Amino acid sequence: MAEMLEIRWHGRGGQGAKTAALLLAEAAAAVGKYVQAFPEYGPERMGAPVVSYNRISDKPITIHSAVQFPRFVAVLDPSFIGAIDFTAGIPKSGVLLINSSDSSNVIRQRMQLRCDTIKVYTLDASQISQATIGRPIPNTPMLGAMVAATGIMGIEELLLDTRNRLEKKFRGRPELIEGNMVAITQAYEEVQRQ
Repeated sequence: MAEMLEIRWHGRGGQGAKTAALLLAEAAAAVGKYVQAFPEYGPERMGAPVVSYNRISDKPITIHSAVQFPRFVAVLDPSFIGAIDFTAGIPKSGVLLINSSDSSNVIRQRMQLRCDTIKVYTLDASQISQATIGRPIPNTPMLGAMVAATGIMGIEELLLDTRNRLEKKFRGRPELIEGNMVAITQAYEEVQRQ
């Protein structure tokens, strides 16, 4: 990685935007990257807007502020489209990763996205998580899709580190661990790139 990669995650409380950023940072650290992951949110309640950030680099990170110019933006809740400008700060070579069953062309129209060089990737992460873990929590599928979009590590490296972390969190619930592994893999393979 030649430069520092900055990512912004948009979601609602309970969708796992903060957890996705933390899992991505932990997996990147496990493969030797320098990382930051931190949330920014108002009242901690289910359904409230949440923004989380990542910085990932091959060199030490000395910046300690909110990410203002993310190259990648993940949107876990498509109901935000039209209410939030996801392109704020994104460079012309940026990538929007949207949790939606709609195609990237439909999302582009809904967002009235005029910049042709910003890429839009879509993935029905809520459906994938519903099918694999029994609940529409899009964070782990979006994590898999983000790794596919960024190429910051291989899927096997992501799965290994994430499995280790989920085994600590969900002891005695192997179905949740396996479901999340399937969700990550499926999203990594299925993300619809423009």
